[in-house]
Formats: sequence, structure tokens, C-alpha cells
Amino acid sequence: MMLAWLFFSCLAFSQTTPYEVYAIKYGSLVHDSLAVKKENDSVSIDFMVWLVRGNGKSILMDAGYLYSFVSARDFDMIDDFRPDSTLQKLTVRNEDITDIILSYQHLANVNNADQFPNAQVWVQKDDYNYFTTTAWQKGGVNSEFNRREVRKLIELHTNGRVTLIEGYNKEIIPGVKMFPGARQPVLPQCALVKTDLGNMALASDNVWIYYNSSFVTPAPTFSSFDANGYVKSMQKMQMLVADEKFILPGYDSASFSKFPVITEGVIRVR
Repeated sequence: MMLAWLFFSCLAFSQTTPYEVYAIKYGSLVHDSLAVKKENDSVSIDFMVWLVRGNGKSILMDAGYLYSFVSARDFDMIDDFRPDSTLQKLTVRNEDITDIILSYQHLANVNNADQFPNAQVWVQKDDYNYFTTTAWQKGGVNSEFNRREVRKLIELHTNGRVTLIEGYNKEIIPGVKMFPGARQPVLPQCALVKTDLGNMALASDNVWIYYNSSFVTPAPTFSSFDANGYVKSMQKMQMLVADEKFILPGYDSASFSKFPVITEGVIRVR
């Protein structure tokens, strides 16, 4: 009964026209690839943002980071473009972005959020509270966070540009639903988007690479606050989409060979 409720509730979007979804690469790891399992398989890692267009909206899933910020150099990245400048390939200006959905508050997700002056920023309430308070108290875990990003997100909130989300299967924008992922101690989230090919799950940090969703496991190369919650999140995503190819990982360069290329570094997911 619970599985049936989840399936049908995911279909019950508000009446909207289908969205278009694009992935836009703005950087790659310096090293060609990362090993992901003992059989010597490897995967190339790209950093990207997702653009969701339709219904009078231009929505970003995550905001990316500015390489000029010193902490970003810890990624050992080849920086191809600023995340906001990559949007020009689709004739989208910074001021055209209406919404930014933060899947997580890591540098690579949040750093560039203040570059879009008209965007409303959507954050899970529990995730925001952990990032801005609990993580910095005794017993908190903040090694993946940056104090400058905390101040930036608090300032955006103070200026009325942050909306805190509560709940599961929450439609925050017509045709876009949010699903929190692993529970402890933060709530990385995925977005479920209504398209003409069915629902697409923009997984971001909930599925780092295709290996994770294919084997329903965290990759040994990466770490997770909550490995069990990470696996459960992927299992839920598999129920949210009609075709598993529409579970879109956050950092796998293979995405750029799976879907039509619009221009260099830009694909349309279809």
C-alpha cells in the first residue's frame, strides 16, 4: 500500500506543461578518472549544474562554485567556465534565473547562489538549520562546509530570498517536487521534474555517479554521512521515475554521452 501511495502521489503534479532539462558542465577533475571498484573500473568526474525551463521558470538545481574562491582549489579542478557564464550557451542571463534549488550546502552546490539576483533559493529546513547552527556546535560535523558559505546563505535568507522546505514529496513549484535523501545529520535532496518523457530525478549529491544507482551502493571512493540512508534514497528514486536512465547523477561525465549534445559542455536530457 505504501509503495502504491508513493507511486501515484509522484504522478499527481499540478497541471503544468512539461519542462525541459539541461545539464551544463563547468569544470572537471584534473585527474582523468577515479576508480570506483576493485575490477579497475573508473569514471571521469565533471562538475555541472542543471537548468529546468518551462512554465515561465528558469530553475537551477544547485549553483556551482567560483574557482577563484580559494577553498575551491581543494577540488584539484580544471576550471572551464564560471557556472553562471555557462548559461550564456543557452542564451540565459543571470537575472533570468527565477529559482535555485540547493540539494546540499557543500561549496560546489551553494557558492555561486548569490550571483543570480532574481532567484528564490529553496533549501530543506532541517538542512539549513544544521548547516547554519548545529554543524558548528560541539559534536557537529562541519568538515565539508565553509563558514563563508554559511554567512552567504544567512544573508540571502535575511533578504527574503530563501524559502525553507519541510516534508517529503513536496511540490515547491508547479511540476517540481522535492524528496529529501539521507537523514543523518543533513538532508541532501533530489528534485523530481515533470517532462514530456515522464518524471526525471535530478539526484545531485544523492547519486554521485551512475555506479551508485546501478549497484545501489555508495562508491568506495566517496564518503557519506549516512550510507544506509544514501542507499534508501536511491531505492526511492528508482520508484519515482518510469525509466532509470532519468535518474541523473551529480558528477558523472558519462551523462554527456548518454543524451543529445546542444553545444560543447551542454546536453538536453531526453
